Amino acid sequence: MIAIRDNFPRFTSEEYFAWEEQQQCRHEYIDGEIYALTGGTLNHGRIALNLGALLKNHLRGSGCQTGNSDCRVNIQGSDDYVYPDVSVTCDRRDRTATQFITYPYLIVEVLSPSTEAYDRGNKFRMYRRTSTLQDYVLVDTNSVTIDLYRKDEAGNWQIIN
Repeated sequence: MIAIRDNFPRFTSEEYFAWEEQQQCRHEYIDGEIYALTGGTLNHGRIALNLGALLKNHLRGSGCQTGNSDCRVNIQGSDDYVYPDVSVTCDRRDRTATQFITYPYLIVEVLSPSTEAYDRGNKFRMYRRTSTLQDYVLVDTNSVTIDLYRKDEAGNWQIIN
């Protein structure tokens, strides 16, 4: 998915939630700014759906919940809200969430040429502020490539090959 900044007025997070309920497409909310999400390619959608289904089946009965690209994630300690392609939360605090989760364990982003730099850079920096996040997966749509970033015991992010 591609996030495009629109010329909206700055919203509070409460105004954002009320406004987005009335919209036909999804929008990320970062630093008071609204970013429209455009559709991805068929390949992008298939990859995200297949990964989400695999994770959901694997985690069945574990108490963990798998979210697709409609599952909004709050960046912990902020009023920023984004839509990863796939997310997994195992945290009890997210079990009754209705608008967003805050404590993901795993986030997957399916890359496209227009989002790769953002997903590897600023978006990953935002995600790293979430204390519960242990794994960040980037999947390339143009080649058979998956990058897994895992947080080690010292809190450092390592790429696992």
